[in-house]
Amino acid sequence: MPSTDTSRRNWLKWLGAAGGLFTLNAARAHHTDTHFEDASEHRIVYQCNKIDDGYLGSVLFSVGEMIRKYGDNVEVVVACFGPGIQLLGDPPERPVEKIHQERAASLAAYGVAFHACGNTMDSLGWTEQNLVEYARIVPIGVDDIMLLQEKGFSYFSW
Repeated sequence: MPSTDTSRRNWLKWLGAAGGLFTLNAARAHHTDTHFEDASEHRIVYQCNKIDDGYLGSVLFSVGEMIRKYGDNVEVVVACFGPGIQLLGDPPERPVEKIHQERAASLAAYGVAFHACGNTMDSLGWTEQNLVEYARIVPIGVDDIMLLQEKGFSYFSW
């Protein structure tokens, strides 16, 4: 079991990174409804297909670091499918730490796009009303990743 000091250190690291996001007023990515017509120099799509606490923490921390480093010069998409779609549930049907939901909402406010897999939604019986307001539904999550790669997005998975 991690010591209290280690847990506090990790919490303080996260707070520092989150604080950095809030102080970057210029870090407002310019995503468009037409799939990023205003191309930034850097483009990345993250796969999010699990709801494990450590996994979500790692994905969201990395996304935040990309926004902190590149600001408006990076387009970021988090493609959620399978169990990972629970991050976008309002409310999720399976347990998702509140901190992860808050971080995702904060990142969305900074222009990070969160894509929800329509196939996964169909299997769960979800509609748009089951999602957070900032989620964008795509027909097939893996297809979305492939199409983004074809548009020049780098792909990242844990």
